This record gives sequence, structure tokens and C-alpha cells, in this order.
Amino acid sequence: MQTSDLLVLSLFSLLFDLCSLFYYNMQFYELLKTRRSIRKYQPKKVEKDIVDKILSAALMSPASKRSNPWEFIVVQDKVLMKKLAESRPHGSQLLAESPLGIVIVADTTKSDVWIEDASIAATIIQLQAHESGLGSCWVQVRERFTHNQKSAEEYIREILNIPTKYAVLCIISIGYAAETKLPFEEEKLETTKIHFEKYQKLKIV
Repeated sequence: MQTSDLLVLSLFSLLFDLCSLFYYNMQFYELLKTRRSIRKYQPKKVEKDIVDKILSAALMSPASKRSNPWEFIVVQDKVLMKKLAESRPHGSQLLAESPLGIVIVADTTKSDVWIEDASIAATIIQLQAHESGLGSCWVQVRERFTHNQKSAEEYIREILNIPTKYAVLCIISIGYAAETKLPFEEEKLETTKIHFEKYQKLKIV
């Protein structure tokens, strides 16, 4: 192969890499822009291959010192989902009609930043669900309480037989959306929350 041919191939390869980088960057930006919290779902089961992909994405989540304190409990049983829906007096009822819930727990003995690690995993689960054509919603559990003031963590721990060394951070409800929400409007983003070099107080005119 001549030098000119190698040069042409190298240029094509570089162009392909640049196009791929642009495409995937745009894809991720659109993913962030269009992902919204979905609380209403169609009565349709989420396919196993999609569930597996979401879980694989979760297992690739970053973790401090690769401690991987998080673990994931996949719940699809309707009776269990209705029980999980009662973990809080408000904000968890959507679980009763959700076809899938992923309970995110973490081994608190493995890391002192398990909250951060588990939160990252929860976010990745939501992004992967959205990329797979599903809706999702974060249901907070940590430091929340049932209607009779019992710890929501303890309530869920009993239902799902979770050992005491695991803390329960949240439940991600997932399913095919039965509601539509508009993407974020870029012109309405709170750019005043961005500071360069130093924190700057907002001047009130």
C-alpha cells in the first residue's frame, strides 16, 4: 500500500472518530435534556433484555476506590410493589402501578461515601432507562418515614429481608411512560447558579 493510500485511510479514520465523538456527545446531551421524572406507567412489563442492560449499566457505575458498596434489588412482583408504595405517606404511591422497581442499597461498612456512590448508580439507572425508551422516577427512602413515623428504610428492610449493614438509599420506579413531559428549555436553565473562578453574589438591581 502506498504512502498516499495510508494517508487517505488515516484521514478517513480521524474523520470517523470525530463524527462518532460529535454524535455521541449530542446523544448524551439530548438524553439529559429529555429525561424527566415519569410517575405514570403503562401496564406493560419491561422486557428482560432491557432490565439486564439497565442493571449492567448500574454495575459499571463509578465508585470511590472501586469499593462498589451498592447492590440492587429488582422488584417486579405486584404485591411487593404495592407494599413498597406504602413506605411513605407521600411520594411513593406511584410504585403501586409501576411494573418495575430497583431498590438501591449500599454496604455502609465498605465505604464512607456510600451515599455518593449509590446516588451516582441511581442516576445512571435512570439515564439508561431513558435511553432504553422507558420512564423513571427517584423515590427517596433514606431519612424518610412511613405514615406512622417508622423509618422508611426499616420498613423496606423488613419487607425485602435486607441485612442491617445495608442502608437503603432510594427506589427507582421504571416503566413505559403513560404521560408526556416536555424537554428542559435551555433558555430557562438557571445559569445564575454557575460561577467562574470564585463564588459571585447575584446583584439585585
